[in-house]
Amino acid sequence: MKTFCGPFEWPHQADTLHDLIAWLRANPDKASQGTAGAGSTSHLAGIFFQMETGTRYQFVPYRNTGMQDLMAGLIDLMIDPAANSVPQVRAGTIKAYAVTSRTRTPAAPDVPTVDEAGLPALQITSWHGLWVPKGTPRDIIAKLNGAVVEALADLTVWRRLADLANETVPRDQQTPAALAAWQKAEIEKWWPIIKAAGIKAE
Repeated sequence: MKTFCGPFEWPHQADTLHDLIAWLRANPDKASQGTAGAGSTSHLAGIFFQMETGTRYQFVPYRNTGMQDLMAGLIDLMIDPAANSVPQVRAGTIKAYAVTSRTRTPAAPDVPTVDEAGLPALQITSWHGLWVPKGTPRDIIAKLNGAVVEALADLTVWRRLADLANETVPRDQQTPAALAAWQKAEIEKWWPIIKAAGIKAE
């Protein structure tokens, strides 16, 4: 999941995601969002957010996502992987408006979901998968998959990932077929947004 966040002391008194959206609509092009560059997940998430809310603001590209500038109040918002932003939320250096999932994250249980914040369409997931070259023998794929499943089942690994706001998918979804289906669904979701925004590979 991602965390929709802004500076802890935002000058426009946007206490909730609803407040922030209202301010952005009333003040087009006056805010800025840090991203990891054109076509990054943070950039696509921002475009998706603008489409869903009818807002307009500037994107500021960084080599990362600009967390330091967000904390300093030099940019106004970020849509960042929860694993990156939750530690700053816990430290009280940034404010989290919502997590982009249907359920709250145990790593930051006080942060509402986008559903609870009134924007249920804004479901955005940062996820990780493991790929091998085309033509890799099935027994090799099965061996690699088994090793990953075993690692994810380790309680110490699971707890560490959870503490970093990374959620592990259920065991029955930890398969090559499930990953392929998820990737296909994500392509179908994001490709129209990429095309509409005119984003091209550089």
